[in-house]
Amino acid sequence: MNVQAKDLSSLEGEMQAMGRAARDAAVALREAPTEQKNKALLAAAAAIRAAQPQILAANEEDMKSGATHNLTPALMDRLKLDAKRIEATAQAVADVASLPDPVGRELARWRRPNGLDISRVSTPIGVIGIIYESRPNVTADAGALCLKSGNVVILRGGSESFYSSRAIHAALVEGLQAAGLPAGAIQLVPTKDRAAVGHMLGGLNGTIDMIVPRGGKSLVARVQTEARVPVLAHLEGVCHTYVHEKADLAMARALVLNGKMRRTGVCGATETVLIDRSILGTHLKPILDDLAKAGCEIRGDDAVRAAYPAAKIATEEDWRTEYLDAIVAVRAVTGVEDAIRHIATYGSQHTDSIVTEDSRAAQRFLAALDSAIVMHNASTQFADGGEFGMGAEIGIGTGKLHARGPVGVEQLTIFKYVVRGNGQTRP
Repeated sequence: MNVQAKDLSSLEGEMQAMGRAARDAAVALREAPTEQKNKALLAAAAAIRAAQPQILAANEEDMKSGATHNLTPALMDRLKLDAKRIEATAQAVADVASLPDPVGRELARWRRPNGLDISRVSTPIGVIGIIYESRPNVTADAGALCLKSGNVVILRGGSESFYSSRAIHAALVEGLQAAGLPAGAIQLVPTKDRAAVGHMLGGLNGTIDMIVPRGGKSLVARVQTEARVPVLAHLEGVCHTYVHEKADLAMARALVLNGKMRRTGVCGATETVLIDRSILGTHLKPILDDLAKAGCEIRGDDAVRAAYPAAKIATEEDWRTEYLDAIVAVRAVTGVEDAIRHIATYGSQHTDSIVTEDSRAAQRFLAALDSAIVMHNASTQFADGGEFGMGAEIGIGTGKLHARGPVGVEQLTIFKYVVRGNGQTRP
């Protein structure tokens, strides 16, 4: 056997062993009481705080590697950890402990004429494989959410966040051990080898029940093409803020600036601003001046550039682009129906917001769009599980099956039917 074949065989054996450990841990975790799961989460949060020096040192190693590999500013921002972000990561894990346990909830119950008592009860999915890029905090968020929802998780972070994720994962394992839960309940793929992703997409001999990709187009496309198990996709965020003709100018300025520039590298960042033609003379310049002063590059259509000459020419591709950077596309529209058509044509069904004091226009916008999250007079940056009160999220589901919007603990459960009888037989 040549060296390369031997290495592949070794990796396959290691990944299959992870799958078996996950399946064994799933038995214990499925029956773990709420108190035990919460104990593990709170201990993990404490361990993350205690390990701050080690996590920062690991992140510094990742940041140096990222600079060497010319990661974009958006990816470098996602990758970077500091004391504040580590504290937020730890607090998010603790917040998950305070959420209601989603396992064992009775979702519905009814009695049949023959006396059968039937109930629909929430239950864990089982073993979830999560493949993600850049953000090391996803290691903690995903581990915590899966633990609370009774699911075992196999995490495969991006190579750019390898050392940061490994340091955070060590703290999560401390939490599991403190609560007497198996370390196999939260596993991190211990290699940068991309072949590991292929093994996960194959299902690890039937041990993985679902794959969740969180990253760019190429990652999601690969997962959807190659996966042999169900996929809960987290697609790109081509998010819109529509400034309606009845928008309050001060509110519109604040919401557009925050929606675009608070953090440009998050999936809920506004990428396209739509504005009614009737208010180009009053609203456009103040809104775009705010963005320009904040360092944002503005690309506009002909009507926008006529009213704001500093804007660059927007191409057809700009309307479809998730910049994840300080760039915004701006287009003039003729009323709410035109805005809806634009979003339906170019959007990614992620998050879209209308700014208006006209309740009828707002209701039309909220009802007509088929996005996972629709908003009225709110920044698109609120597209986040923590801001929804979910403690944390694995991602924003944009598909039509199983879960849409922020994927938190409830969205990581499925259900089973419990049938109670007293000797009934079917005629």
